[in-house]
Amino acid sequence: MSVTSASALHYPWSDAPAPGQTVEVAPGVLWMRMTLPTALNHINVWALADGAGWTVVDTGMHTPSTVDAWNELLSAQGPLQGRPVTRVISTHMHPDHVGMAGALVRRFGARLWMTRLEYLHCRVLVSDTGRPVPPDGVHFYRRAGWNDAQLAGYHEKFGSFGRFIDQLPDSYRRIEDGEELTIGAHTWQVLVGQGHSPEHACLYCPQLNLLISGDQVLPRISSNVSVHPTEPDADPLSEWLASIEKIRHAVPNTTLVLPAHNLPFKGLHERLDALARSVHTGLTQLLLALREPQRTIDVFGSLFARPINDPSLLFMATGESQAHLNHLIQQGRVVVDHVDSHQAAWYRAA
Repeated sequence: MSVTSASALHYPWSDAPAPGQTVEVAPGVLWMRMTLPTALNHINVWALADGAGWTVVDTGMHTPSTVDAWNELLSAQGPLQGRPVTRVISTHMHPDHVGMAGALVRRFGARLWMTRLEYLHCRVLVSDTGRPVPPDGVHFYRRAGWNDAQLAGYHEKFGSFGRFIDQLPDSYRRIEDGEELTIGAHTWQVLVGQGHSPEHACLYCPQLNLLISGDQVLPRISSNVSVHPTEPDADPLSEWLASIEKIRHAVPNTTLVLPAHNLPFKGLHERLDALARSVHTGLTQLLLALREPQRTIDVFGSLFARPINDPSLLFMATGESQAHLNHLIQQGRVVVDHVDSHQAAWYRAA
């Protein structure tokens, strides 16, 4: 993720609710915030009035602090007034969005609603727990230019995806692009985006002029758009750019955007323009750098403003750099110059 300019945006609220508290952003729409044990230290989650209960959108990770926050919110004296959770909608499969879904579903006899690819992809990644590192994964990162110490970090990290995800329900209710969901007195349209994850669901309510954007549109950072070892030739950047245009045409600029991170904001189209600009700027800088052959790990300086020293950032930076390279390869503007004796690929401008 990279930080980008947000000066053109308007933020109706300057402060977020404390864990266990809520802010009403529209009639029957409550904003809640959960802490995360990561550098990006929070996630916004949402409760939508739904008859005698609440539809919850995204959940936070399954951690003791998040369990405590949900218990406080759902207590008889809490901000959710002791009313039950009637369904859980997860925008996508990342642990901060789906981590508490299973616990909430079991507690209230509710149901998990997700897109098919997100639900199934999450189940697959969680199933990696306890598995040995796959040779294809080692090959992917070695080809990117990782050294033995960095590959040792991959061995340590592999299989940890499910660490902050409570057991997912064994069944779910599929939601699809273009579907209309009746939640309480309002209708929400499912708007699927791609690039950051395979089938990310945003929820748009024309009546309330609200967009729950998940990670698809964030005001201050750009979501990680990565290639992963499971699909090394993928071009998620094309999907990301197409999704930017799709959202621009589907949702008015006057809409209040409720993102998963940072603060709710207005100025959707300006933000989408900035996200697209950032991609094209990165591609231009990358092409200039590739006048001389470079490995995936060598192009970080062309794409990221800060050094990539943290091991957790190394995964994201590698995946995002590979996404840029694959995009240019698909366009015929970059080729593999050679593969060296360490199995690392060197790329150059065509």
